[in-house]
Amino acid sequence: MKEKILAAIDKNSKITPSDLAVMLGADEKEVVKTIKELEDERIICGYPTLINWDRVQTEIVTAMIEVKVTPQRGLGFDKIAERIYMYDEVEAVYLMSGGFDLTVFIEGKSMQEVARFVSEKLSPMEAILSTSTHFVLKRYKQHGLHMDYKKEDERMSIIP
Repeated sequence: MKEKILAAIDKNSKITPSDLAVMLGADEKEVVKTIKELEDERIICGYPTLINWDRVQTEIVTAMIEVKVTPQRGLGFDKIAERIYMYDEVEAVYLMSGGFDLTVFIEGKSMQEVARFVSEKLSPMEAILSTSTHFVLKRYKQHGLHMDYKKEDERMSIIP
């Protein structure tokens, strides 16, 4: 039942325990208890809201930064990843395979703010060997959800 609850709330964190119970054919009290256990075990870490900032007047710039690092003896990549994710601008940090070690997603009010983060906070860290910054131009899908809805074709059909 845990996996089914996780799958359901991953797509809609606002679903009520009573609706979950009906969907799963389970007792509502058992669903509430299971969700509490998942939260206590830090399997459920939060309930973020997905916002399409392109439809709001607030300017938000998102960047993906590829980072090459020197792993620290006995700590690997964990310590440097922790130092990076403690910054408020950082939305996510991932350990990667391939040509770079970490991927860092950050948000700022402008490209200059992102550049300042990279040059003043990220690059000066002693374990950082190099960075490569990529700016998100448009989001099409995030967290499994489409960001824009396709408009219906309003043209008149000429096929009889």
